[in-house]
Amino acid sequence: MSSPALSYKDHYTYQDYLSWEDGERWELIDGVAYNMTPAPIRKHQRLVHELSRIIGNALVGKSCEVNIATFDVRLPKAQQSEDEVDTVVQPDLSVICDPSKLDEKGGIGAPDWIIEVLSPSTATKDLNLKAILYQTHGVREYWIVDPEKEQIIVNRLDEDRKQYTFSRVYERSNVLASVVLPELPISLEEVFKAAE
Repeated sequence: MSSPALSYKDHYTYQDYLSWEDGERWELIDGVAYNMTPAPIRKHQRLVHELSRIIGNALVGKSCEVNIATFDVRLPKAQQSEDEVDTVVQPDLSVICDPSKLDEKGGIGAPDWIIEVLSPSTATKDLNLKAILYQTHGVREYWIVDPEKEQIIVNRLDEDRKQYTFSRVYERSNVLASVVLPELPISLEEVFKAAE
């Protein structure tokens, strides 16, 4: 089977996902398969590279680690076995600070911080479906980078870790920091300049 579209299932699991042939990138959200191809544009990749470089350098010697796509993050629901997991995403960047959430297959459970860079083919999913998904699973902070508008939307969970109550748009002229890494000011001017 080369893709899930050929099997016509209503609901896929991580086990199905593992059986698909290489060559196409897929994500599963609540058992629904989403094709991640074609590959992102060059500016998208440069933004991912620059942010991963900045964050990765700041994490040297710390317990957190940054991972870039293609890195599977499995998001099981409560009481869901490994065979039943039906949500597997490949965020552009994910920062995981709990080593128990890492294994040889990737990440399992909510990362502390996720960054998605918008692409024309995935923008609607990143802005809507994934925002709800990451909130539901308890991702502390979710950044959405818009390469065209040169903005970053920052979503943070409230203190009860129930919903994103802090949502703000930052422009290219701003400097910001994550709650996961508050000691690291990130100049958006430098990030977007590196992607030109």
